[in-house]
Amino acid sequence: METDLSVDAKRGYLKGDFALFHLSDMKNIQFEYHYHDFNKIIVFISGNVTYLIEGNAYRLRPWDILFVSSSELHKPVIDPSVIYERIVIWVDPGFLSSHSRDCDLFTCFDLTSAKNNLLRLDGKTMGYARVLCSRLEEACKSMEFGSVLLKNAILLQLMIVLTRELIKGGGSCDIKDISTDIYIRNILDYINANLQEDLTIDLLAARFYMSRYHLMHKFKQFTGYSVHSYIRQKRLIKADTLIKSGVPAMQASEQCGFNDYSNFVRAYKKLFGASPRNRLK
Repeated sequence: METDLSVDAKRGYLKGDFALFHLSDMKNIQFEYHYHDFNKIIVFISGNVTYLIEGNAYRLRPWDILFVSSSELHKPVIDPSVIYERIVIWVDPGFLSSHSRDCDLFTCFDLTSAKNNLLRLDGKTMGYARVLCSRLEEACKSMEFGSVLLKNAILLQLMIVLTRELIKGGGSCDIKDISTDIYIRNILDYINANLQEDLTIDLLAARFYMSRYHLMHKFKQFTGYSVHSYIRQKRLIKADTLIKSGVPAMQASEQCGFNDYSNFVRAYKKLFGASPRNRLK
């Protein structure tokens, strides 16, 4: 069944610089594909879970770490018969920007979005990351003097440690734990880099030397979306980001490939629950 994002499908709203959740449950929940306005780090502890992110499927092992950039479409597929334990950290992009004067804290998300979203640590680094996660969890619960500054410092330390591992090329994963299709991955990269262009199925099929039917079938198989639905959602999400940054709504719609402003506004209201003007209030 094709997923069509609506305002209810954007799970989670972050109020603050970041939030940490340590969750453990056995709920029989079927998640829809969704996205966030913030960046997300998932520290998998136990369970039987495959995480689907932008056409890639990641079979998780204990203490695997996933980086999910804002606007990346994703969902977990969870075995409800096994306890699923994880630490989830939501991080506001503004928080990262404010601490990126000496080093770019978006690097971990940029590297994983371009390559794959999974970091698998070796024993020594894994132990250090576990200690930092424990300290961060304790700091988030504290109300003592300097608790906000302390928890911010620990999060930044954790992100720097993980980013260094990514830059070094560490945390290699068993290829059997990542399922992808190179053609679909290339098509997704092309779409996201050219949202302002005319992206018809015929154009994509010709560019990637695939038949229309084969393209549509494989795209739906690996992403859960039709080609048209995926492109529309990504255009709307990008337009929303531009509007929030101060770009006029009509200009943002044009920059994201919408040729008819009234159609853009209708689609925007369906996804976000408000017009561009009202959403900024």
